[in-house]
Amino acid sequence: MPTPTLAPIVVWLRDDLRVSDNPALAAAAGSGRPVAVVYVLDQESPGLRPPGAASLWWLAGSLRALARGLGERGASLTLRRGPAARAIAEVVAQAGAAEVMWNRRYEPAAVAIDRAIEADLFARGVAVRTFQAALLAEPDRVRTKAGKPFGVFTPFLRHLLALSAPRAPLPAPGPMRGVDGLASDTLDDWGLEPNAPDWAAGFGAVWTRGEAGAQQKLGDFVDGALGGYAAARDRPDVVGTSRLSPHLRFGEISPFQVFHAALLAREAGRGRATAQDVDKFIAELVWREFSYHLLAHHPDLATKNYQPRFDAFPWRDDPDALRAWQHGKTGYPIVDAGMRELWTTGYMHNRVRMVVASFLIKHLLIDWRAGERWFWDTLLDADPASNAASWQWVAGSGADAAPYFRIFNPMLQGEKFDPDGAYVKRFVPELAGLPAKIVHKPFDATPIELRSAGVTLGKDYPVPLVDHKVARERALAALAQTRS
Repeated sequence: MPTPTLAPIVVWLRDDLRVSDNPALAAAAGSGRPVAVVYVLDQESPGLRPPGAASLWWLAGSLRALARGLGERGASLTLRRGPAARAIAEVVAQAGAAEVMWNRRYEPAAVAIDRAIEADLFARGVAVRTFQAALLAEPDRVRTKAGKPFGVFTPFLRHLLALSAPRAPLPAPGPMRGVDGLASDTLDDWGLEPNAPDWAAGFGAVWTRGEAGAQQKLGDFVDGALGGYAAARDRPDVVGTSRLSPHLRFGEISPFQVFHAALLAREAGRGRATAQDVDKFIAELVWREFSYHLLAHHPDLATKNYQPRFDAFPWRDDPDALRAWQHGKTGYPIVDAGMRELWTTGYMHNRVRMVVASFLIKHLLIDWRAGERWFWDTLLDADPASNAASWQWVAGSGADAAPYFRIFNPMLQGEKFDPDGAYVKRFVPELAGLPAKIVHKPFDATPIELRSAGVTLGKDYPVPLVDHKVARERALAALAQTRS
């Protein structure tokens, strides 16, 4: 058996599927020892939330890209499926490894699994080294003056930005020595991508999975939409956001790389980005950090109201209305466009996410958890922290939440943020013939306007599930009932 100074190192990758700015991979490669890189598809360990169907599609492409990147450096990617504790122990034994390295996770269930694996490896005489890679600041570093976790975003943002500057990104490692003879599953055996039917057929036209796609997306954003981001980020009809969220979700790019690219753009005057644009973008990046801060201290963020008073809220059980919302048939164009964008591309613009979530919760009085579950299964960027925290924010039940009585008017939201109706007409093409002044409220169109556009309400496009004014009054009454 090799001596510890020559024995291989196992690098266990999880949501960090990249070769650059990967501290665990860099440390292993820098040791000069053979490196076995492993990914475990763990859908069985207690407490872990299995990825949704859309996430699994992305994972397949991300792993292919990672395998290519490692192969260019002389290493290979070993795939295993099953409980992580068993899979890592098997790889360590088969490789004759004396050390395992990984980048830390922060979901409480994952933390518990990692600690148990570390204890087991230690008992076997195998060293473990872990690194910070997924967050700019780890949750236990960010505390109020009283030493407690933050529950309000703005003080959290100020505190995090006042900490020492996030480290500079690490370069990709050079040539590595792999470990021969390790058995590996194949991606095809895992069946992560659909084929009958292939409901993800349109995703590939929109997204390039993998680290190269992430870097291209970041470069395009810095040179383009970062300039004007503060004003355009709420406009779904234009390219005004980074669309980096799926890449961040799978760790194809790190928050350190994104943070420093934004700062360098401002300092170098690249892409017309102003200080306001960069500050607003960094605040959005820190919202992701805040969401993980919440999840680290509230393990049931996706299933339990952060504010217990919402436990008494009188949610409605309405499967037909839920199904109409899921399939973009509510009768409110901006809502339906968002839900159809999600189904078509695996993504939804952030402003529209708030509108569709508000509609489900406050117009239909359907429990926010039903929407969170749908997003978890259909969003490519379904993140265990941001998805839950954002749904609770809209519901009014979360930390630093929007007040429940803030009820988005879907017509006004459409008119303000999609003024020409371009977004709606793209994803709800049956309304493409309506003029912009009426496209967000076709139920107010004249018979002549509807005939000219070839639209018959109730046939070509649904009538609204509920009247906005009636829904608003009902939602406020439900809130009052909760308070009483």
